[in-house]
Amino acid sequence: MTTKSFASSADLADKEQTLEVLGDGVYALTAEGDPNVGAIEGEDFLVCFEAMATPVAASAWLTRLRELTAKPIRYLVLSHYHAVRVLGASAFGADVIVAHDNTRALIAERGRQDWESELGRMPRLFRDPASIPGLTWPTATFSDRLTIQLGGNRGELVLAYCGRGHTEGDIVAWLPGQKILFAGDLIEAQAALYTGDAFHREWAGGTLDAIAALGAESLVGGRGAVAQGRDAVDAAVRQTRDFLATMLAQVGAVHAAGGTLKDAFTAAHAALAPGYGRWPIFEHCMPFNVSRLWDELSGIERPVIWTAERDREIWDQLQD
Repeated sequence: MTTKSFASSADLADKEQTLEVLGDGVYALTAEGDPNVGAIEGEDFLVCFEAMATPVAASAWLTRLRELTAKPIRYLVLSHYHAVRVLGASAFGADVIVAHDNTRALIAERGRQDWESELGRMPRLFRDPASIPGLTWPTATFSDRLTIQLGGNRGELVLAYCGRGHTEGDIVAWLPGQKILFAGDLIEAQAALYTGDAFHREWAGGTLDAIAALGAESLVGGRGAVAQGRDAVDAAVRQTRDFLATMLAQVGAVHAAGGTLKDAFTAAHAALAPGYGRWPIFEHCMPFNVSRLWDELSGIERPVIWTAERDREIWDQLQD
């Protein structure tokens, strides 16, 4: 039997990037299932959303952005703490780096381990890892909501905490005037979910309910294509909820019956693969997803810290 390559370590081919203009001064860069990033223009400044994995990777995105606007970057918003989202921050030269209170605490608690873990899992995303100057630290944090006045007639950008989900510190960036939402990894559009640091029941319930209630008409998820139109946004929310609900049902049934973690992985993989198996990072995610949910069902309230060593142990235990 062929052994699957560890996580995304064999995914070394460059992905085609697509820069989309979603509205007046609102931009998103997607890349065939790689992490999405975006930017919003204020009257005389920029807000960037997500920082990519290294300053070198971020600089390539900023070069494309500068073809559209020369405004200085005042705010860099980080949706959560994962290394592929934050370690490129130094390239932006932002006046303020914004994240949730919990994200700052998670960087302090497990940022170094997560950096080493994600570098091993997704080496292609870490273009010139030596360019990373160290952990990225937010300079402004909040607990519930932070509103940025964009100036002129551009309205406001609302940064909001909708509840625990993909991590315990995820935030979204919402443009109510244009009904455009940057959801980070709380929503994926035609890309598999990573739930290795998740709170599955809260995410599938109140957190997704809060996101859906915003009524977005364009949505940039953490990965995958931009969802354009209310029907596409609703479909992305449904997909995310269904993925979580299926995992909860399959892993929950095995756990309740006294089965093993391996049994739970087999059941969840079989149930999800027909609908989601062709989507980016599905095989990468599933061992880590099932391991975290198993812990959660076993009463381990907060995710166990992923390290490069633990990653390999779980992968070898669950993947064929």
